[in-house]
Amino acid sequence: MKSLAIVALFALALSLSACIGGPIALTPQTAQRLQAQAPIRFLLTFDDGPSASGYANPSRSVIQDLAHNPVQPGIKAIFFLQTEAWRSGGSPRGRKTMEREHAGGHILAFHTATRWHSNHRLLNDEDLAQTLRLGAATIASITGAAPNLVRPPFWNYDLRTFAAYQRHGMHILLTDLSANDGKIWGFNASPQRRANLLRQLSLVRERIALGELPTVDGVIPVVVTFHDINRYTARHLPEYLQILMDSAQANGLKTAAEPFYTDRSALERGALARTVKDAHEVVHLPGVWNWVWDADAH
Repeated sequence: MKSLAIVALFALALSLSACIGGPIALTPQTAQRLQAQAPIRFLLTFDDGPSASGYANPSRSVIQDLAHNPVQPGIKAIFFLQTEAWRSGGSPRGRKTMEREHAGGHILAFHTATRWHSNHRLLNDEDLAQTLRLGAATIASITGAAPNLVRPPFWNYDLRTFAAYQRHGMHILLTDLSANDGKIWGFNASPQRRANLLRQLSLVRERIALGELPTVDGVIPVVVTFHDINRYTARHLPEYLQILMDSAQANGLKTAAEPFYTDRSALERGALARTVKDAHEVVHLPGVWNWVWDADAH
């Protein structure tokens, strides 16, 4: 089990430093297939928050920019929370920030309820059940209902943890696009942010053209992952929103009249439609994570 932690750290470092190739070329056949598909709507998610910082709190900056930005004001997002971490939801400031997120119409979802960013596969059955109950109770104390969405730390789950999530009414939501902004300390700029999202969306476009992504309420939800405790992300969020719009256009993808979600109920429906339905389902993870967990399994 110790190897899981080692490969997770290795993958994180590799994914943040890897060179980014160009987007997949849009062929006439793919362009024709896209005409038969619904427009896309970006479903924004944020991991590892809320920030407990008392200085230029990045989570609160993200909340403000989602509400007020030049691309589309009033955007609603899903926050996958570290409910008990000392630098996140386990602090008074973090708790108040979670309350602000809920009051702002966002969805509070579960990420971890351990002191650190612990891989759930490293927990025994009793500890895993306890952390799920604790995280659910913390979120329910704010929202009035237990969360129905979970994002496993490091995107990593197995048959055992999948079953545990299901027993607690939680459904796994992974992602289509990742800003690769998970590095919090040290150098956390993202000079390849545009190339990264452009490339990843070209891969998603191919799946959309083949009809592999569901249509919900007349749009195709495309899940995007950021980290709201990253100050670089917080400072550049409006730019990231514009990059997503530019990347859709460059990839020949139609966007909905409202390209981002503004309604919490619609956001939840879109998210639930994109959750992992079966533990044996083949999933598409960002960067090198598919390779890492496949290698670990063997």
